[in-house]
Amino acid sequence: MASSSTGGGNSQAVPAPTAPHDSHHPDTPRTGQDEPADGSLHRTLKPRHLTMIAMGGAIGTGLFVASGNSINTAGPGGALVAYAAIGFMVWLLMQSLGEMATHLPVAGSFEEYSTRYISRSFGFAIGWNYWYNWAITVAAELVAAALVMRYWFPDTPAWIWSALFLVILFTLNALSARAYGEGEFWFSLIKVITVVIFLVLGVLMILGILGGPSPGFHNWTAGEAPFVNGFTGIMAIFMVAGFSFQGTELVGVAAGEAENPGKTVPKAIRTVFLRILLFYIGAITVIGFLIPYTDPHLLASDVQDVSISPFTLVFEHAGVLAAASVMNAVILTAILSAGNSGLYASTRMLYALAKSGKAPRLLAKVNRRGVPMYALLATTLIGMFCFLTTLIGEGEAYVWLINASGLAGFIVWMGIAWSHYRFRKAYVLQGGDPKNLLYRASFFPLGPVIALVMCAVVIVGQGYSLFTAGDVNPLSLLSSYLGLPIFLALWLGHKLVTKDEPVDLRTADVSPAHH
Repeated sequence: MASSSTGGGNSQAVPAPTAPHDSHHPDTPRTGQDEPADGSLHRTLKPRHLTMIAMGGAIGTGLFVASGNSINTAGPGGALVAYAAIGFMVWLLMQSLGEMATHLPVAGSFEEYSTRYISRSFGFAIGWNYWYNWAITVAAELVAAALVMRYWFPDTPAWIWSALFLVILFTLNALSARAYGEGEFWFSLIKVITVVIFLVLGVLMILGILGGPSPGFHNWTAGEAPFVNGFTGIMAIFMVAGFSFQGTELVGVAAGEAENPGKTVPKAIRTVFLRILLFYIGAITVIGFLIPYTDPHLLASDVQDVSISPFTLVFEHAGVLAAASVMNAVILTAILSAGNSGLYASTRMLYALAKSGKAPRLLAKVNRRGVPMYALLATTLIGMFCFLTTLIGEGEAYVWLINASGLAGFIVWMGIAWSHYRFRKAYVLQGGDPKNLLYRASFFPLGPVIALVMCAVVIVGQGYSLFTAGDVNPLSLLSSYLGLPIFLALWLGHKLVTKDEPVDLRTADVSPAHH
């Protein structure tokens, strides 16, 4: 992958959508099986790696811990509606990403697509936005991992665990893309097995075969259930559900190092809808049947006290020995998985930005193992921000770090939907037939439009609960929307400095990679 951006996509026409790139053009991506042995990324991620990256992307603390709070806030019915709606939106987004990532599998992924089909400035903002989102997430996950370790080692200083886990994640990423893929494969496998066991035990308990008599539909009808707090409750959970699903787009970044992206990317994308349906909808249904929404444990669901995770409660009811310790280990795995993926994704995005001239060229250097080490080191330094929490009040830095990256994932999702809409328009405008695409998104043009609108609703509705509370706290409001002005400053700042113009769809570079 010699490059991540066409740079002047709006100034150079291509003969036809399927025309090969001019190999002498300095900004031409070299993708496919024939990459040079070094100086470029290596295609070493196998189909099983890519499938597990797609599978594990959305399984994390959002499912294992936050799902309890969601049911407490909106009731089992409200939580189900919110997660189903966001799940549908993510499926549409993955369809859009799948079409573009199969056509042009590059490490820059959505930064590349935004640059080619929208504008260079928008690509610049999306790329840097995604980089700091995941770099900050690495820091946040290291803090969370230290909190989880407190369960077993309450007297050990948190920074020791953060440092140890940072070394582990750095080592996995420094070895090779394959080492990252292997690490993610096993991390994700543990998460997937846990969810499957949870669903099987849950169904047996609902049927009254395990752990006492069947609860029937009692918890779905007691009190205000199934819909607690009406629309306000559902709206509040939209945000939580959206954050829970972030990471599904990782498959687009990993496509840049996949062995056979033409086959493996569509396969990984197809698992997304099934996974969302089975894992999230299934888990919330099971929790809704087995634990009343009024259970005080659900309200207190927090990574700092894993003993009250809804998964732990259900496992305990089923008679699983040391359920809290088991779930603690699984949640630690989920956190390390997110940190591992975060370090990988942000490193590859920084490499891609450097390759296309949007970051210092030094960061584009790749060693003989196909790892952009300078980009990895720069990202790891940001990960070390986690140590701020030991210097600045208990958890204060952690909260602000999370807030700064809070909306970044939704902004990237909007970028994916918008890029796809313009890509397909440009492809057809230049004489291309969508039937010739290796993978074609269903429901175009409605799919990306619906996803775009839903993402916008989530972003605007971020502070919904603050407004409905009546007494608006300016600091809380700022922390909720912090990600938006950062993104706009990057986009408009670059546009002002470079006098960048939007890409003309008639001349946009829609040529595919060589597979």
